[in-house]
Amino acid sequence: MSDILKAAYLRTRAVEYLQRFIGLPYVWGGDDPVAGFDCSGLIVEVLQAVGVIPHNSDFSAATLYDKFEDKAVIRGYAGCLVFWYSSNIHEKITHVEMMIDDFFTVGASGGGSKTLTLADAIRQNAYVKMRPMGYRGDRYLICDPFNAE
Repeated sequence: MSDILKAAYLRTRAVEYLQRFIGLPYVWGGDDPVAGFDCSGLIVEVLQAVGVIPHNSDFSAATLYDKFEDKAVIRGYAGCLVFWYSSNIHEKITHVEMMIDDFFTVGASGGGSKTLTLADAIRQNAYVKMRPMGYRGDRYLICDPFNAE
């Protein structure tokens, strides 16, 4: 199988797997399909499931960006990672989600460092959600973790 076909296959599997988690609670530091996810825990789970990153790895949103920044793209599409940052791009990556098509992302959001239980997630409306691309504003960068180049 060519690298292009393999990347397309993995991208499709990743997006399908990601969508299974819509509705699960946001839990700070979460990386578990049963207990819940935080933003990076969700993306790490998906990328590990399709073999893009090793199973023994752990990444924050910022370290995921560091890993894939050399695979930046101008316009996103299914499977791309979207990294939101604070006021300065080199200051701090604050959130990550995955695009499921050209217009929508899925990510664990709505919580924060005090969202530690299901009760906290319910109170804060913190879940894995699908949202339109620009819902968090325009301070974002897009990378394609499946790009073989």
